[in-house]
Amino acid sequence: MLVINQQQVKKIIPLGKINIVVGCVENAFGDYGKGLVQMPSKQYLYFNEYNGDLRVMPSYSSVLKMAGTKIVTVHPDNPKIGLATVMASIILNDPKNGLPVAMMDGSYITAMRTGSAGAVAAKYLARVDASTLGVVGTGVQAVYQIAATVKVRKIKDIVVFDVNPKAAQAFVKTMAKVGIKVRIGTIQEACGQDIVATTTPVRKPIVKLEWIKPGTHINAIGADAEGKEELEPEILKSAKVVIDDWAQASHSGEINVPLKNGVITKENIYAGLGDIVAGKKKGRTDADEITVFDSTGLGLQDLYTAVAVLKLAKRQKIGKEIAIN
Repeated sequence: MLVINQQQVKKIIPLGKINIVVGCVENAFGDYGKGLVQMPSKQYLYFNEYNGDLRVMPSYSSVLKMAGTKIVTVHPDNPKIGLATVMASIILNDPKNGLPVAMMDGSYITAMRTGSAGAVAAKYLARVDASTLGVVGTGVQAVYQIAATVKVRKIKDIVVFDVNPKAAQAFVKTMAKVGIKVRIGTIQEACGQDIVATTTPVRKPIVKLEWIKPGTHINAIGADAEGKEELEPEILKSAKVVIDDWAQASHSGEINVPLKNGVITKENIYAGLGDIVAGKKKGRTDADEITVFDSTGLGLQDLYTAVAVLKLAKRQKIGKEIAIN
């Protein structure tokens, strides 16, 4: 089994080459839409006394001929003790015999594939001439949403907002180090761009319909657990809503609270992104329509990215072989 740590994964696919992951994620959605994969719903363990949870995400692709399982933990208070909020590991198994062929850090892959999912959604749902990007929340995921989105659209202006001004200022410096210029604006300004990405952990809506202009595409990324929501429900009622997976989105995505409260129903959901990528349904069909992608994160995104990392690691002779059987 090849073991690949986080620094090695970063060396194999650095941020500047996130387009590799965008391609992996697009293929994952396409194969999902074609029914060429198996992916049970994400399973949760809740550590309520520690304000955290553990998620298990298995999947199998008959196209890649590989199975994979990601174990990811989310602890929002971790930064206070010097640990990352999200930590993950991925194990790949050969479906022919069940042999574990690789174990690798999944934290960086999680960040990369989540940003890439937003980019894939923007590729199919944002206007072709979209040139501005607004980001609400300047945590780690905001970096990857921006880095991936600029690979699929010619973005000329990026506006970010965070409730913590110091965090926003630090974010501007972080992005400058990777060669991407962003500027700080109000939340209304961030939400008034051609493409909007929301990456916050809030449980009460902070993005209002009145701030969203016709033709906007929104990537709703932050809602990844039951009870979370970032957008006013009126936005979902006014938009073409696309999800990654019904079971996950209805349980823990942006649509979960409005569904529970009866504000929207399953009929308000236009399609799964996999169906659009696979060509079963059209993406954007009108320049003025508002589109929303509800991203909860699929095990398939991790699997397809991890397989690419494994292939590149072998080619570059990176990682350590160990025997566990």
